[in-house]
Amino acid sequence: MNKRHYTFFLALSFLSFHAFSQMAKPNKYGLKIVSDVESYKGQVKLDSNKTLVEINKYIPNVALDIRYATTKNFMGEQMYASAAAFTRLPVVRALQKVQKELNEKGLGLKIFDGYRPYTVTVAFYEKQKDSVFVAAPWKGSRHNRGCAIDLTIINLKNGKELKMPTGFDDFTTKAYADSPNASKKEIANRELLKSVMSKNGFTVYKEEWWHYDFNNWKDYDLTDISFEELYRLQVSQ
Repeated sequence: MNKRHYTFFLALSFLSFHAFSQMAKPNKYGLKIVSDVESYKGQVKLDSNKTLVEINKYIPNVALDIRYATTKNFMGEQMYASAAAFTRLPVVRALQKVQKELNEKGLGLKIFDGYRPYTVTVAFYEKQKDSVFVAAPWKGSRHNRGCAIDLTIINLKNGKELKMPTGFDDFTTKAYADSPNASKKEIANRELLKSVMSKNGFTVYKEEWWHYDFNNWKDYDLTDISFEELYRLQVSQ
């Protein structure tokens, strides 16, 4: 490709990306959400890193405990039709490194939640009216960008979770990532998770020890594509 063709290609890519970003109209909170499959497919065509992939297909020995696909969650109702965990391609590649490091210690990851469609975040807020433990719909969540992971560590021999200061989705200050209100063992386990995640490109959310944001989350749009639509896209590819 000569310089002239390369310059044309860059210009075309920029215009195409700009066109896709303009397709999404602001919702009632003033946010632009990628909510139709064609817009999502267009983004992925321009940048494969924006692909939402199933975590367990890239990390076969990862444990899944998708609480929002059950009634065992703070909402008390099933929020997902499928017990799936999706995330963006660079995120799962970073998680592969985390899993490898933990496996060498006889440990592994258990995923509670990954990508979360934006409509689910709105439903959370409208029922709870909380913007500390639940994302405000006028901001959206890192989960909606496919760049947040809720997770813990398990012992590979017995599959049991390591003891942490609280369970998942505990809405108390004891769940804070730096809370001293825990046993030495619980704090040590929490700090182990924090260490291995931060080493591989994640930052813990200060109010939730289990929640980690991928450091490049700003590169990804708020999205509202269902798991079922993502499954259909996988089949058609």
